[in-house]
Amino acid sequence: MSLHKRKKVAIIGAGAAGVFTAVNAARLNKELDVTLFEKSRNLLSKVRISGGGRCNVTNHCFDPEILSQAYPRGDKMMRWNFEQFQPRDTVEWFESRGVKLKAEADGRMFPVTDSSETIIDCLLNEAKRYQVSIRTQTAVTQVEPIDDGGYLLHISGQKPELADVVVIATGGSNREQAYGWLTELGYSVIPPVPSLFTFNFRDKILTDLAGISVQKAHVIIEGTRFSETGPVLITHWGLSGPAVLKLSARAARLLYEKDYRFTVQVNWLHPYTEDDVRKKLILVREENAKKQVHKQEQFAIPGRLWIRFLELSGISRDKRWADISNKELHHVIRWLVHGTYVCQGKTTYKEEFVTCGGIALHEINPGTLESKNNPELYFVGEVLDIDGITGGFNFQAAWTNGWLAAKAIALNATKDVS
Repeated sequence: MSLHKRKKVAIIGAGAAGVFTAVNAARLNKELDVTLFEKSRNLLSKVRISGGGRCNVTNHCFDPEILSQAYPRGDKMMRWNFEQFQPRDTVEWFESRGVKLKAEADGRMFPVTDSSETIIDCLLNEAKRYQVSIRTQTAVTQVEPIDDGGYLLHISGQKPELADVVVIATGGSNREQAYGWLTELGYSVIPPVPSLFTFNFRDKILTDLAGISVQKAHVIIEGTRFSETGPVLITHWGLSGPAVLKLSARAARLLYEKDYRFTVQVNWLHPYTEDDVRKKLILVREENAKKQVHKQEQFAIPGRLWIRFLELSGISRDKRWADISNKELHHVIRWLVHGTYVCQGKTTYKEEFVTCGGIALHEINPGTLESKNNPELYFVGEVLDIDGITGGFNFQAAWTNGWLAAKAIALNATKDVS
């Protein structure tokens, strides 16, 4: 009978990707000694606050090709990875552990309990079940490769420890210095910049309309190829909502380079064109000559927003349709279809904190998430140069990364024993 010691797996970072890697590696190979190192006192902190405390676990999109298009960075790698583990697998993983998920109209998926604690409890129960050690307030400051294999973990305020396998799951950061210990290991870091943010207007012409939303608007960043269609929300600072957040993700690096000074154009009546709107309003003027202009039912636009566009066009709300000149009509149409807004600055969207940038993907094996430079060193989650638009896509990348890394770690350990 041959004796062997359990292979020690150190996972640095106890967010979604780190915990999912840990529980699956420990489950797939009982001979692994898995330890999670978390520098803060809290586990799964982003899971806890996601979706206003409901946790947007994933998205109800089960087509890998379409799904991968939700990732401005990392789409090619995720396209293949989703063939191995995608939202359908995420749903099955949680439901097989007693956590049912539901899909909302926009595709976002949440636990039926509408509580992120349900997801956290499930993951921590799995950790306990498979004897994953969890060490909070334990900051790993350096990972040092050892000549004959394995790694030496330098831990703040503690003695260094050995590990056979290391998984970096430290999440994203908007500070390039946070990746310094990884560049020392020889890895290329794509400079991080914010993603998923709202647009702040320089002129506060819509500030008092905060809370008003339009379900199908088209937003363009002028002078670029970036545009999005979908719900747009007016805020105290400018614009938010799914269309704006998606646009911020796709154009993250460009907007950073512009120092967040840019102009957006909004068609509040998409898919109507300027010509479509002109024909409709001329007909309204003919058929409602004696009515006041603040009354219109032709377009699905909130009444207060319509009145604001009248005011911006120099038209009194009490004016009769018959008295509206073609020039005034033209001004209103421009605001409705080609409204331009000068943006200056951004605001992080609620609890969402996502970065564009991180460890360069060409240095990672796409099928296993293992480093091409250091054997048995893995990267998962937002520490990689992978990020998705809003809607559960960033968590799905974490689950997919974690699953593939865990499977590779478990398989390698089996080979080593045999």
